[in-house]
Amino acid sequence: MSSVRIKKERRSPERHRRRSRSRSRSRSRERIRIKKEKPDDSHRNGHHGKRESHDHSSHRRDDAGQSRDRHRSRNDDHQRVKQERVKQEREYNDEARRRDRKHRPQNPFSNSDQDRQDWGGQNDSGASQDSEGENPNPAPKDQPNFGVSGKLAEDTNTFRGVVIKYNEPPEARIPKRRWRFYVFKGEETLPVLHLHRQSAYLLGRDRKIADMPIDHPSCSKQHAVFQYRLVDYQKEDGTIGRRIRPYIIDLESANGTFLNNKKIEPKRYYELQEKDVIKFGFSTREYVLLHANSKDTDDDMD
Repeated sequence: MSSVRIKKERRSPERHRRRSRSRSRSRSRERIRIKKEKPDDSHRNGHHGKRESHDHSSHRRDDAGQSRDRHRSRNDDHQRVKQERVKQEREYNDEARRRDRKHRPQNPFSNSDQDRQDWGGQNDSGASQDSEGENPNPAPKDQPNFGVSGKLAEDTNTFRGVVIKYNEPPEARIPKRRWRFYVFKGEETLPVLHLHRQSAYLLGRDRKIADMPIDHPSCSKQHAVFQYRLVDYQKEDGTIGRRIRPYIIDLESANGTFLNNKKIEPKRYYELQEKDVIKFGFSTREYVLLHANSKDTDDDMD
């Protein structure tokens, strides 16, 4: 009995191996048979899936290209509209400049000598008209003015980002005499302001650009200008001399500038004399003009 059992035990692993081999062979044969029965369908299905994925990717590419084309066309339309607007604005500005040149008033701040001679005066041609209202000597046509004005003046007359309303005339000079402003507020005496270090002083409420700040709320940001000018005068012997004299000009301020309690006209130079009193707006401060040698009556010479 023991020998039989040993033989069975020895033979059982071999039988198990054979059975497993036969099962694996049968399974592989079954797989091969299934593949042989439907080779075309599986092949077609595989290629059909690849075709579908290829079609999807091509559709995606077409959609992306169409969106890019739409975006480019939209940008082109925006650029075209923007260029048309810029062109229209330029044409409108050119037309406005032409109209302004035709109806432009005389500029009192121009640097030309002819403009300064005509300040506040009457045209000689206008006074020579006859009784019938016709002018036998017509005035010459206006010559083109190539001076800086408008937006171009902003680039050349800007200080600390602020456009200055005033341009110094060619006859501006620094004086030899030491002029001063003695400032009084009622009975109180304020510090003296020295006026001999430069040819012009801007007075106003804007401390960013003003040479002499005026903090009263009734004063404008650019209220007035204290200007030295080299002018001609006639001496006692009849000869013509030149001297530097102080002037005051109002820059179209809201509440005006007062010289000896009289309001002065804007955009017009007023010659100042010793002991003149100037007031700005509704401020109670009085600016009395004197110089270092007030007893001396000699004039400044160039």
